[in-house]
Amino acid sequence: MKQNIKLRGKLGSCIRWPLFLTILLVAINVPLYFWDVKAAGIVSGFIVLYFLIVFFSYYASKPIVINELINFATQYGTVQKKLLNELEIPYVLLDQAGKLLWVNERFTAITGKGKNYHKSITSIIPSVTKELIQKHDEFDDIPIMIGERSYRVVLKKIYFDAVDGDNIITMDETEQFLTVMYLFDETELKYYIKENNDQKMVAGLIYIDNYEEALDSIEDVKRSLLIALVDRKINKYFSAVDALVRKIEKDKYFVVFKHQYLEKLENDKFKLLEEVKSVKVGNEMAVTLSIGIGDSSGSYNQKYDYARMAIDLALGRGGDQVVVKAGEAISYYGGKSRQVEKMTRVKARVKAHALREMIETREHVIVMGHNISDVDSFGAAIGVYCAAKHMGKKCQIVINEVTSSLRPLKEQFSEENGYPADLFVTSEEALEVVDGRTLVMVVDTNRPSYTECPQLLSESKSIVVFDHHRQGSEVIENPMLSYIEPYASSTCEMIAEVLQYFSDDIKLEAREADCIYAGILIDTNNFMTKTGVRTFEAAAYLRRCGAEVTRVRKLLRDDMSAYKARAEVVRHAEVYRKAFAISACYPDQLESPTVVAAQAANELLNIVGIKASFVLTDYQGKIFVSSRSIDEINVQLIMERLGGGGHLNVAGAQLANCDIEEAKRMIERTIDEMIEEGEIEI
Repeated sequence: MKQNIKLRGKLGSCIRWPLFLTILLVAINVPLYFWDVKAAGIVSGFIVLYFLIVFFSYYASKPIVINELINFATQYGTVQKKLLNELEIPYVLLDQAGKLLWVNERFTAITGKGKNYHKSITSIIPSVTKELIQKHDEFDDIPIMIGERSYRVVLKKIYFDAVDGDNIITMDETEQFLTVMYLFDETELKYYIKENNDQKMVAGLIYIDNYEEALDSIEDVKRSLLIALVDRKINKYFSAVDALVRKIEKDKYFVVFKHQYLEKLENDKFKLLEEVKSVKVGNEMAVTLSIGIGDSSGSYNQKYDYARMAIDLALGRGGDQVVVKAGEAISYYGGKSRQVEKMTRVKARVKAHALREMIETREHVIVMGHNISDVDSFGAAIGVYCAAKHMGKKCQIVINEVTSSLRPLKEQFSEENGYPADLFVTSEEALEVVDGRTLVMVVDTNRPSYTECPQLLSESKSIVVFDHHRQGSEVIENPMLSYIEPYASSTCEMIAEVLQYFSDDIKLEAREADCIYAGILIDTNNFMTKTGVRTFEAAAYLRRCGAEVTRVRKLLRDDMSAYKARAEVVRHAEVYRKAFAISACYPDQLESPTVVAAQAANELLNIVGIKASFVLTDYQGKIFVSSRSIDEINVQLIMERLGGGGHLNVAGAQLANCDIEEAKRMIERTIDEMIEEGEIEI
């Protein structure tokens, strides 16, 4: 069959240009007829002869040129196919359904599938599915394992309308593309990346929490032996991971080790904490450690800074634990033991003097606690008001919502009793008066999101934090003064101590002492939990200032609806794993359901066999969880996993985007996980 083969494009124009030259010669010849007819005739004959020669040469050479082009293209295609077939990168051509159309030798070598294998690529690489191939034009790189080798899969689509301009091949609209798949071997690359990451150095700081207290509990002749045994435990533990340990102070150590060993230490949950506690040479008090680990991809200085942040966080959470700070991620280990109350009041005296100096240099003081203020938060704020009033400074307390338990206390500070009309303000009113000369003081919380007005923290550069809760990953940034003591029973206890050193002639009104005393009473559950010598000393100081137990008891009485609601919570409690009481408090006709929930959680601990209690209430679009325990279960660790926190025996959390039943299941799953991990023993 005769084929009409034409040369197009630049190649066709290049071969035809001698024919086009004839037109130019004719155009030049026409004017010659006006000058010399004979000469013009000779030129015309030459042009005709030239045209005939070029014309017949073109048609004579055209098949030769086309034949040579076809031979070149054939050879070029053969070379391309050979190169592609022998390409060191595994190469696969897939149809729109993901079936193999063609593979090169390298792909066959690593998968064992040759050119006759036309099944779906999913049968070889399960992560490359038909849906993935048809979904997008651009693909994310897909990591896979074939045998012991690691590969990165790259997929690209080839559309026919982009390569077949003359429409030689016609396909349905749904089949207008093929997919090319490349496999890049990254085994060595990942190995060296891991090797480089493993060789990075990690910095750590180790502090003995109770150095002085432990030595005081042992005979003088055995003190050096106790310290030597602790040193040996620390050096032996870290020498197993090829670490460098140096003692920088009598109770502080600096340690450096390779990143590859960090996972090993995390897997055994830093058992050094328990090993050091087992050191007994007649000491009544067990030695506890706090460890801060700094891990980052930055400089060694940054690693050390992270280690310092981690150790500060460990100490702020009460010690006896490990904090690992890797960039923004923070992990906690340990922290199961009860915080040891420090008998010395040096720290309270130093903080009192620092607070006095700060109030002296400011014209205005704004105090705020956590949202939905409780008695401890309110009492601490009143204590700060007393200190500011003694210094002649204006002080205001931020309260957005007054609960039923708080209302009797707040009513004591009215204008009729001689207090300013603007003593209590809302968040909006506080934001209007705050300026550069204002001191913002946060009490009973150290989380900015939990405060009554988080925006106040960004409006003032002078911030003071007084709290007795363990610190978490969310902290108030750059406070000028921070006094966080997890061993304290309440913030009111801390404030009562500070007031004793604030000034020799400071005097509290009876109602002010009542309010601070009430905060201690509530947080200690009538002096039954978290009480120490300093707790009773603070209560004694307030009693000397005029606090009256009977008067406080009247202020803290419940109404009948709250009492009945608390009884209903206890009545409907469910016991999980024979040790955990879980119940719900429904806010129907209750003004302060969160307070009732906390009281009910305390009541549930009076039941035999209950080791921890959890009471949930739906309030303001969130599920509030109040958790309590006596001594065997650390509810603070449970609540931290739910995004909350607190103390070993008293903790809580706020859960969003769930209902009470879902929250119950979350608590049960958390308990199950912690039992499996050995964090909880029942």
